[in-house]
Amino acid sequence: MTLVSDAPTETDDVELVRLVGTGDRDALVALYSRHAGWLTLRLSRRCGDPDTIDTALQDTFLAVWKQASGYRPTGEVGAWMWTIALRRLIDQMRKRPPPEPIDDIEPMGAVIADEVPLALGHTDMGTAFASLEPQLQAVMAATALDGLTNSDAAALLGVPVGTVKSRLSRARALLREALQ
Repeated sequence: MTLVSDAPTETDDVELVRLVGTGDRDALVALYSRHAGWLTLRLSRRCGDPDTIDTALQDTFLAVWKQASGYRPTGEVGAWMWTIALRRLIDQMRKRPPPEPIDDIEPMGAVIADEVPLALGHTDMGTAFASLEPQLQAVMAATALDGLTNSDAAALLGVPVGTVKSRLSRARALLREALQ
């Protein structure tokens, strides 16, 4: 007996992107149905505002529509889309004012790793993190929160490894300074 998997394969995604590049709207809908869920989940780990996340997600798929004809399959389609989504979220977050610090909050207990970016918003660390430039926040989130290596973070963010290292160093120095 042969079992057939309904899980999308990388080749399926590459073919869908190719079709999107030719103007196939059904292919875009298929990409959206496959990837919107996990993209939304990952974006929500970076931002607690559903409207900002929704806007970033829609901007992501608009960018996929516009950039699909130039896509070159050098990696996974999902990684390409995550890079676009993260950049769109950063763009949206630049437009928002930083959160107001809350001083009279009870200390939090154990926090799961996925909730850390949201929980930081109510601490000195959260205020310091929010004051960083979006590019520095992205590098810190990718390396310190997601646990990616510098080279993986570089691939995700679409910058050279040296840029990740310098941004990470700069972010750490600024956080140290802000927390002293």
